[in-house]
Amino acid sequence: MSDYTVRPLTPETWDAFAGLAERHNGVWNGCWCTWFHPACAERGQSAEGNRAIKRRLVDEGAAHAALVFDGDEAVAWLEYGTPDELPRIYHRKQYEAELDLLPDYRVTCFFVDRRYRRKGVARAALDGALDLIGQAGGGVVEGYPHDIGDKKVSASFLYNGTRRMFEQAGFSYVRPKGQSNCVMRKTVPAA
Repeated sequence: MSDYTVRPLTPETWDAFAGLAERHNGVWNGCWCTWFHPACAERGQSAEGNRAIKRRLVDEGAAHAALVFDGDEAVAWLEYGTPDELPRIYHRKQYEAELDLLPDYRVTCFFVDRRYRRKGVARAALDGALDLIGQAGGGVVEGYPHDIGDKKVSASFLYNGTRRMFEQAGFSYVRPKGQSNCVMRKTVPAA
């Protein structure tokens, strides 16, 4: 893990992020990790449109991610942001009906280059995101990982990470969300 570095998604790191997304068909068939952002007319119309939306949000400072680098190449990311930046979550109706605390930040979407899966890179992204959140002042961070226990699941489907990984990072289980996800929280101190 010492060979990996984590940098924030910014206009300066956009090309590395875009390279990772482009190597994987824009991620999940052209989503460009826009699904969790607020709805807009352009989203979902095309991969190019999603790319443009993500670029605009990054340029405006309204899209955040921890990018994991192996040398100069981005090999993973974890999207994070405030609930206003990332209002769309799966099982939202259930989530809001059971809401006891609105977090300061959400972590919503992991993506790891297929060559780096099952090598601890997602955990590096999670730790990097928590460090970046701490540098931004910290707060309550929520994640919605897959609660799969010991069940074997393809790494390409674990876009929310796993409960076990979140527990290892110091998150506490709050409640189930949907059929196989859960709500987990951690308070990150200001760095």
